[in-house]
Amino acid sequence: MTTNLTKSEIVNLAVEIFIKLGLLTLVLFYAFAIIKPFIIPVLWGVIIAVTLAPFVDKLNKKIPTKRTLIIVAITFVAVSALLIPTYMLSDSVITSSKKIATELHNGSLVVPAPTENVKEWPLVGEKIYNLWYSFSTNLEKTLVEYKPQMKVYAGKIASTLGSSFLSILQFVASLIIAAVFLSKSEGSVKLYHTISRRLLGQRGVEWAQLSALTIRSVVQGVIGIAIIQATFSFIGLAVMEVPLAWLWAFIILLVVIVQIPAILILGPIIAYVFSYADTTPATIFAIYAVIVAASDNVLKPLLLGRGVDIPMLVILLGAIGGMLLSGILGLFVGAVGLSIAYKLFSVWLEEEFHSESKE
Repeated sequence: MTTNLTKSEIVNLAVEIFIKLGLLTLVLFYAFAIIKPFIIPVLWGVIIAVTLAPFVDKLNKKIPTKRTLIIVAITFVAVSALLIPTYMLSDSVITSSKKIATELHNGSLVVPAPTENVKEWPLVGEKIYNLWYSFSTNLEKTLVEYKPQMKVYAGKIASTLGSSFLSILQFVASLIIAAVFLSKSEGSVKLYHTISRRLLGQRGVEWAQLSALTIRSVVQGVIGIAIIQATFSFIGLAVMEVPLAWLWAFIILLVVIVQIPAILILGPIIAYVFSYADTTPATIFAIYAVIVAASDNVLKPLLLGRGVDIPMLVILLGAIGGMLLSGILGLFVGAVGLSIAYKLFSVWLEEEFHSESKE
């Protein structure tokens, strides 16, 4: 193919193309920077909508009312379940902080002395006992001695709490987004299938259905189990009046999602409960906590087996990578996202293998 363009015209054309591509790249980058904060909440909203769609359809068949009212009711309950405990916890934290500050100022704050059972805690028992005893016998001197370390940890705790509250607000936004998708479910599914066909050809719809099955499998079998274990753990911790029960329950939620046994968190708490509670209630709590920690062995076959099997390593890497990339919300989105990528890639490899075998 020959052209009649001169060298100067070719250079000018190349410069023009470069400028246009540069401007287009700049516009796209600017647009991405604007929507970046909304990507994770929207993705989580899509995941929630895909997971709840079968439940909403079944409920809509049993209850003769408008689908929109059912979606609004589910969303209201879910948002309330997030915001009401958050408000109560934040109010409790503020009240407790004010009380502690006032007692410190008046010199009336008293730290109870540790029992000898604390020394028997594995690895850290002796150190915790000595520090605890120091606070109980000479609080003011100990506070002055550990003031630099306490400032550092106080800053970290404040940052963690702020991040947690932001994540809760993102959860609420995701629930509202999910409600919008559920109310327009037919149009959303049609759009998703259209995009899948455009990107993947005739197998697009099949792959779209497979990704939906994967989402439901991971949410029910991994995130669902984590929520169940965290909820029952919180109930037990609250009954035994364990300090910061909500925080320990939240930590259990995180560690179970990344496939770490809940007993690693509940075990030390059981030892702590034995250090201050009577033997009978402490024993009952220990049995209860062990049952909660081991419940995933029963729940996984019931929930995870309903969808598509995903290796635990994939879920672990997705959860950890998602959390490092996008915080707490990324923990959930990452586990689901990497599972979808793994399953679709596995199916693609199997198709390539079968096509080569036929040849």
